[in-house]
Amino acid sequence: MAEVLLADELARRGVDATVHSAGLLDDGRPASVHSARLMADRGLDLSAHASRAMTPAMLEAADLIIAMERRHVREAAMLVPASWPRAFTLRELARRVVDVGPRPPDVVLADWLATLGEKRTTAEHLGESSRDDVADPIGRNLRAYRKCADELDELVGVVVDHLWPSTEPQPDDALRSTTA
Repeated sequence: MAEVLLADELARRGVDATVHSAGLLDDGRPASVHSARLMADRGLDLSAHASRAMTPAMLEAADLIIAMERRHVREAAMLVPASWPRAFTLRELARRVVDVGPRPPDVVLADWLATLGEKRTTAEHLGESSRDDVADPIGRNLRAYRKCADELDELVGVVVDHLWPSTEPQPDDALRSTTA
């Protein structure tokens, strides 16, 4: 759901971006029935979605890595240590952009991500706290999926509002790749 919500929001802003979804599970799993239904209700299509396992090549190519859980950020940093400065959970990224404010038009994304992560430590992603995690609704009822979809939609909106705050072209608006 995060992939199509983010891709849609970026497209509506005119940001040329490629958004990929990847995780820690096996390749080839279709989107859940509940996910597909909820995204269809929003005019988004998940019918061609198939899960993909996160790979070092994906992480190396991504300008921004948005994870749903802290363990995904940890895995990304273990696979490709250089990905740490651009790997955030969606909740963490939303919290940090609100704290720092919108990205100025003359600041490239990589520099703004560095600003967002200035006081960030890897230790914040250790342990089992769910403070920055988006709860995975897999195997739960439609209500849990709806709650998750609403949360993802809100968080994606906050992130995009702050990272691409205007419709005027920014120095790096052609986002090579984002993993959500």
